Amino acid sequence: MKILTVIGARPQFIKAAMVSRAFVNDPERYIEEFIVHTGQHYDDNMSDIFFRQMGIPRPARQFTLGGGNHGAMTGRMLEALETAMLELKPDSVMVYGDTNSTLAGALAAAKLHIPVIHVEAGLRSFNKLMPEEINRILTDHMSSMLLCPTSVAIKNLANEGIVKGVHHVGDVMYDAALVFGEIAARESDIHKRLRLAPHSFVLATIHRAENTDFPERMKNIIAGLSELAGRFRIVLPLHPRTRKCISTLGLETMLENITITEPLSFLDMVALERIAKVIVTDSGGVQKEAYFHGVPCVTIRNETEWVETVQAGWNVLSNAIAMELVSAVDNAVPGQSINEYGDGHAAEKILNLLKEQGV
Repeated sequence: MKILTVIGARPQFIKAAMVSRAFVNDPERYIEEFIVHTGQHYDDNMSDIFFRQMGIPRPARQFTLGGGNHGAMTGRMLEALETAMLELKPDSVMVYGDTNSTLAGALAAAKLHIPVIHVEAGLRSFNKLMPEEINRILTDHMSSMLLCPTSVAIKNLANEGIVKGVHHVGDVMYDAALVFGEIAARESDIHKRLRLAPHSFVLATIHRAENTDFPERMKNIIAGLSELAGRFRIVLPLHPRTRKCISTLGLETMLENITITEPLSFLDMVALERIAKVIVTDSGGVQKEAYFHGVPCVTIRNETEWVETVQAGWNVLSNAIAMELVSAVDNAVPGQSINEYGDGHAAEKILNLLKEQGV
């Protein structure tokens, strides 16, 4: 069976790494996979290094289609992916998550009548102002096989009338946390380079447009982190979008007591997640990674797709108000166990489903 896998952004590299490993390690070699990288993330620390560190097969096609407005970016991807699909002639197209690459891949496949397999289907924030929410809804409604990480995701799909081809396989991100967490602990020395003692610092990541595109939100977030820097080390790897926003708003002086880094390699990021005191983020993936590594999380968003992390007490939603963020970090504590994400073998379950159903 020939599968064309579309990836383009950091979370997809991580998920695809686990599923690609399952394909490669399959004694039957049932799946012949062709990876197509849209280039949505195109700098080395956010793209190429993932392939090197995680052992993802090199892409059969690699483009540089990131940047620009959503419509223009998605349109360029749609054209390029359609051409790749016509050339490679896959039996199915596999997409991950909720990015513009995901939507473009699903739409190109659907127009060519190629079945779409959506890994991480059924997630909903119920906030249609988020581009990701539009991407995931449309992708789910074009998919033939919907591979859900949680039972909540299955319920979300049923509420939209999608019940055929829906499967609860667990979360491939949990697979990755188990495999690469141990590797990061052995191979990364980022804590030594930054002179960080375990459980003494707050790790922060900010990149979503719902924060970076609104000056008052960004000013409040940076003010909150600056206040926290008076009592904890704050480590802030800067996404290119966030760096540009901070420069445009003239917020550099508020970062003087914060440890700023370039975007980190995957293993370095995992290494810091494992030993942070608290994680502050607006990333969907990092929220779960915090739980997987047993670290409390504060999410600077009004809602989350990963509702079980909030219900279990591991994750607290915070408005972009400086002192609310400070209070949330001060009061963050470990929560209860979550039984939604599987047993660390979601990728193998996906492979077995593909063998059984031949999608």
